[in-house]
Amino acid sequence: MFIPISRQLFPRKQKIPGSDEGQFIFLKKHALLFALLIMVPMSGSFAQQVNLQEMLEEGTQNYPFLKSKQAEIRSAESRVKSVKTDYLPTLVIQDQYTFSTNNNVTGAFWPNEGSALSPSGGIRPGNIYTGTFGSSTTAMVDWRVFNFGKVKANVKTAKAELTRNQADFENEIFQHQIRIVDAYLLLLINQKLVEAQQQNLERALIFKRVTDAAVGSGMRPGVDSSLASAEYAKAKLLVLESQRSTKAQALRLAELTGQLRDSIHVDTMQFYSKLPAGTFSTDAFFKNPALRLSQTQIDASFARSAAVRKSYLPSISLLGAGWARGSGVSNKDDSFHTSFSSGVNYQVFNYLFGVSTRWNLTNLLRVRNDYKTEQFQVERFKALYQTQKLQLDRQSREADMQFLLSMEQARLTPVQLNAAQHAFNQAQARYRSGLTDLFTLAQSVNALNRAEVDKFVTNGNVWRALLMKAAAAGDLSIFLDQVAK
Repeated sequence: MFIPISRQLFPRKQKIPGSDEGQFIFLKKHALLFALLIMVPMSGSFAQQVNLQEMLEEGTQNYPFLKSKQAEIRSAESRVKSVKTDYLPTLVIQDQYTFSTNNNVTGAFWPNEGSALSPSGGIRPGNIYTGTFGSSTTAMVDWRVFNFGKVKANVKTAKAELTRNQADFENEIFQHQIRIVDAYLLLLINQKLVEAQQQNLERALIFKRVTDAAVGSGMRPGVDSSLASAEYAKAKLLVLESQRSTKAQALRLAELTGQLRDSIHVDTMQFYSKLPAGTFSTDAFFKNPALRLSQTQIDASFARSAAVRKSYLPSISLLGAGWARGSGVSNKDDSFHTSFSSGVNYQVFNYLFGVSTRWNLTNLLRVRNDYKTEQFQVERFKALYQTQKLQLDRQSREADMQFLLSMEQARLTPVQLNAAQHAFNQAQARYRSGLTDLFTLAQSVNALNRAEVDKFVTNGNVWRALLMKAAAAGDLSIFLDQVAK
């Protein structure tokens, strides 16, 4: 949950080492130069300041992946409407004009899985290969009034898929908001570390100039100048590293909002003015969107298996048809006409009404295997549900542990900082009086740096642990309510 962050900082406040009046004059002369040096690295850090709520709203509305999930929901809604049309009767209308021969014989005819050519027509002792025009218009209605729940099962399956897509969208929104908040907190920590590193650079520069002046006057050995230069170079490197990490984290946060920008400066809000308070139940994860998504996957698989099982059942249809037929061969005297007008004029008219039962008995084996396939999918999703539940339970307990330990660490960092500040003051005084060397003073500076960094990191980790708890519980308000207080 927590990322390692460099702790090599320099303390913010210090007394000027040495008591020589020339050193104070030297520092006064270079005060303006020093201020300019401090402002230069900070001048590029000015950026648009945004708060957490703005980031959440922008990310929820603009992130492309969330829009793809919305498209899946609309697709599932259309699928439900499409399946419901199976309740309606089928009406097929056809009108055709043909040019063909009319040599046929009486007998049975099998279409052989293709377009059936009509075997009807006159019977002659010889074939006539001159074609005639013909026409046919048909209208057929097939209404499956009784299907033993097959259509209803298909509608339930489509609705279950719609519910699953909606749960998937809600879960993705929640997980995306968690990622945005975590990226926000990490960027905030990195921005605080940039400020601390810039303060370190300020102190390193003061140490270097004071030490160089002391070495130049013969008050300090030359090794102190080399050590001060090394500390200054290290401070400069840490400034650059902290700026690099901050810019990378800002790009990550900008990506989550769906709109990349060169720089983002997040509002500290109340994250560094107070610590969250409150205890939370460890069984709150049952309403987590991820767990609900797993449950909807089980429900959808159940619905599919029910639809597959019912697909074996028969259907009872009400049939109705009407058709008209025209031909270049007269139905009165069997005379032969080749003109187009003789073929398009209808000669006979027919209608049909009836009831039809269709039942594909040999489909039983395929349906049985398909049903077993869906049942295995149900077992799969049940196992995934239990896995998700186990993971959320572990995450909830771990979040409780992380929160309690982070709170203890945050309460101890002021003690650590005060002790490090006291040790630094003593080392500084001893260095000014010549009782210790610069290396010992640098060690106290590093200890103070670690204490200052720990203050930022542990405070941020408390809020990140609270966010971890909200993620496990599936309720972001656990986190946001503490920010709003």
